[in-house]
Amino acid sequence: MTSTSSSQRPARSRTALAVTVGALAALVVLFLIFAGLFTDYLWFDQLGFAEVLTTQWLASAAMFAVGFLGMALPLFISIDVAYRWRPVYAKLNAQLDRYQQVVEPLRRAASFGVPIVFGFFAGVSAANQWPTVLLWMNGGSFGEVDPQFGLDVSFFVFALPFLRGLVGFASAVVLISLVAAVATSYLYGAIRVAGREVRISRTARIQFAVTAALYLVIQGVSLWLDQYSTLTRQGELITGATYADANGTIPAQQILAGAAIVVAILFVITAIIGRWRLPIVGTAGLLVASLIIGQGYPALIQTFQATPNESAYEAPFIERNIEATRSAYGVADVQEETYAVTTEPEQGALSDDAETTASIRIIDPAQVTDAFGQLQQFRQYYGFPQYLDVDRYEIDGQMQDTVIGLRDIDMGSVSGSWVNQSIVYTHGYGVVAAYGNQRATNGQPVFLESGIPVSGALGEYEPRVYFGETSPEYSIVGGGENLEFDYPGSEDGEEDSYYTYTGEGGPKLDNIFKRALYALKYQSTDLLVSEYVNDDSQILYDRDPAERVQKVAPYLTLDSDPYPAVVNGRIQWIIDAYTVSDNYPYSHIESLSERIADTYTPSPTLPLDDINYIRNSVKATVDAYSGEVTLFAWDDQDPVLEAWQSIFPTSLTPMSEMTAELLDHVRYPADLFKVQRAVLGTYHVTSPGTWYEGNDAWISPAEPTQSGDNVPQQPPYYLSMQVPGTEEANFSLYSTFIPRATGANTRNVLTGYLSVNADAGTGADGEISEEYGRFSLLTVPGDETVPAPAQVQNNFNADRTVSTELNLLRQGDTEVISGNLLTLPIGGGFLYVQPVYVQSTGQSAYPVLQRVLVSFGDQIAFEDTLDAALDVIFGGDSGANAGDDDVPTVDPETGEPADPGTEPTQPESDSLQQALADAQEALTARQEALTQGDWAAYGVADEQLQDAIERALVAGGDIPGGEPATPEEDAPAGE
Repeated sequence: MTSTSSSQRPARSRTALAVTVGALAALVVLFLIFAGLFTDYLWFDQLGFAEVLTTQWLASAAMFAVGFLGMALPLFISIDVAYRWRPVYAKLNAQLDRYQQVVEPLRRAASFGVPIVFGFFAGVSAANQWPTVLLWMNGGSFGEVDPQFGLDVSFFVFALPFLRGLVGFASAVVLISLVAAVATSYLYGAIRVAGREVRISRTARIQFAVTAALYLVIQGVSLWLDQYSTLTRQGELITGATYADANGTIPAQQILAGAAIVVAILFVITAIIGRWRLPIVGTAGLLVASLIIGQGYPALIQTFQATPNESAYEAPFIERNIEATRSAYGVADVQEETYAVTTEPEQGALSDDAETTASIRIIDPAQVTDAFGQLQQFRQYYGFPQYLDVDRYEIDGQMQDTVIGLRDIDMGSVSGSWVNQSIVYTHGYGVVAAYGNQRATNGQPVFLESGIPVSGALGEYEPRVYFGETSPEYSIVGGGENLEFDYPGSEDGEEDSYYTYTGEGGPKLDNIFKRALYALKYQSTDLLVSEYVNDDSQILYDRDPAERVQKVAPYLTLDSDPYPAVVNGRIQWIIDAYTVSDNYPYSHIESLSERIADTYTPSPTLPLDDINYIRNSVKATVDAYSGEVTLFAWDDQDPVLEAWQSIFPTSLTPMSEMTAELLDHVRYPADLFKVQRAVLGTYHVTSPGTWYEGNDAWISPAEPTQSGDNVPQQPPYYLSMQVPGTEEANFSLYSTFIPRATGANTRNVLTGYLSVNADAGTGADGEISEEYGRFSLLTVPGDETVPAPAQVQNNFNADRTVSTELNLLRQGDTEVISGNLLTLPIGGGFLYVQPVYVQSTGQSAYPVLQRVLVSFGDQIAFEDTLDAALDVIFGGDSGANAGDDDVPTVDPETGEPADPGTEPTQPESDSLQQALADAQEALTARQEALTQGDWAAYGVADEQLQDAIERALVAGGDIPGGEPATPEEDAPAGE
């Protein structure tokens, strides 16, 4: 007895230890889950969007419960019924008897465990469908009906996805329950197999037959819903039902749905009379009918009716597709206008386009980032984005296109100590903006806002950037006096400046419990023990503007380019957001990520974002200092946004509350425009016959400055210009079109020019301009041949004078960079403008604007300034002033005019031209000497070439070398 008791105690001890360890592990997991949920709530609550989070939680929890119970209960009932009504005295074979012996001890646990496991996975799957369910519950009418069934579009967008999901879930539940019932019945003898004979007990027969009947009813409903899905299915010709679908597939699906109900009734009869022949024959007949009626009949209609007469038979369906696509993508009102283009430049031709000419942007936002960095970074812990943004500001009473970027914090250059990373270096500082149409004599940008502390034409504003695209993962602020590095001191001995955050940008760390939660969240004990963290501290995290908007509005698709603007004394990030769907009947399906890919936006590896409906429904702002997020309901007529507004009634702010100054910086979103230009490439054609022939399909051209395989598309560009047919110049977004063709049929000629009024803030009394969002589609007559961007770039590269001068600029340790090639419909034709940058190969070098290339028709000019190039093109006098003729001398460290009180200087164009001519002559002489083997003449010509190059560089302005423009720094405290 003693021995037995002793042996039991260790076993009990091990069991108790295992239970204790398991309980502790469960508590740890639960606490980690709680920490994540609670910190999420603190973040949302601080922003004022707690309702968004709680609504998601409640919806997900409700859907999980529905999914769990919807799967677990039927499965448990199916197993329980099969077990309870098993034959009591069934004679089992030896193998089944062994199976029972193994299963029986675990039967009770399995009868509950199997439904729970399946229910858990079903619940997780259902929880992810909360948006679909809530849209179905809250979706309103579109006010439009589909042309096939006459149903409101809302049925396809809101109801059909929910119904199909519900049918799919129910089908899975019934099928799994049937399999579980069959397995249980077989294990306990309700199904016996003797040779070819299969015997099923009466209760098992009833259960199987009723379950099978229910499954067939669900399949009948699924087939009935399939007929509606034909209107959103992408076919070989169009999206939506074609002639064969309307006359074959849809009637066949209706017939098969009815047949499935009939077979379900046969299974119910079997449950009563006990004979399986009828349902078996019925099921076989249903399978044969699905092949003949569901597949064969539509194929016959397609082969013998639709295909031989496709143009005529499909015309009504193509017309449906055209109308639906243009409506769903918001381009229904776009009308083509023929542009009577000329290719012969005439003197004074730009006199009617003076305002456009004065606004031509010669500063490329993709090329001047390094110049901004070298001239305005000041310390290595600041940085600018790879691509700067284009905006417009009122300067001295006139709207001015600007290239703008934030001087954000760059944590990659900050030492790795926790204090530096989280306490000291917390924010960026200030906006840097340059005139889009001006350059200095040395090719640097001319800044209208710059410096530390900030100064310039944008007035006073809060310059600190606590919420930016490169902000630290988290920062602890507000907990002590002057702990945060603000901006560096000057070379004159001024000390570095420090700051204490006074905003409300993050949750308070006002007790040890919160600090412990965040220490757990970020795996940092410093958050708990550091003396810099106290009850006054706040923790700022999730600081990327786009990330903040996406979290508070998970139902929106965001534009890929948030941009900053100085508005009402604050730096505001402005982010365009879209409501999308892929269920708009008859609308063409596009991959969103593929359509927005271009030079600035990378192509997706695996695009999974098909859409066929899009609206710019929300304009969001994020305050760069406080992190405050505001969602303005921009398109309050969008039915999808109305549905979400019903779901989250307090999250959206009426558009009427946007200030006039904010409207001045709202612009038409580039991603939406990219999608619309892709659609209009095909759907600018509104005649079904012409659309079917495909002879007038267009595409956007590839980036002309790149070569090789997989060249991305040329991006659209923002410019202030007066498009032909409009009354005045406006801030616009444009793109060009060329014929869609491949191989030998490719023609790089201009076929169309699409632009949209991108300026929302020019309306009266601070209202949205009526012209905002209005498209202009200019088409080039077929008998005119206008070179497209790629052809113009080829002409630039092949021109003898241009290539010679470019080779001169490449002499020594420099490289030539082609800027963005702009296309403007002015002077009665199309004007191409391209800035040309030169960059030294030094480590800290940056591109500087040296020359400007201009083309009109077959004429090319390559001059120091845009003004000079335009005059050359248009017979010595273009008739307009581009604004860069009198370029100022600029301080090399600040980028600002060196002496604003003096008259700007004029570059030595005559001297430069003479030097270039001498260089060309020397090059020719050197080549002839090399050919003849006259090395003495070769040496003389080479010396003349070097002399000409030196004179050209002096006349054209210095090319910056490799010396950094940033001053030597004193490391802030804590580094």
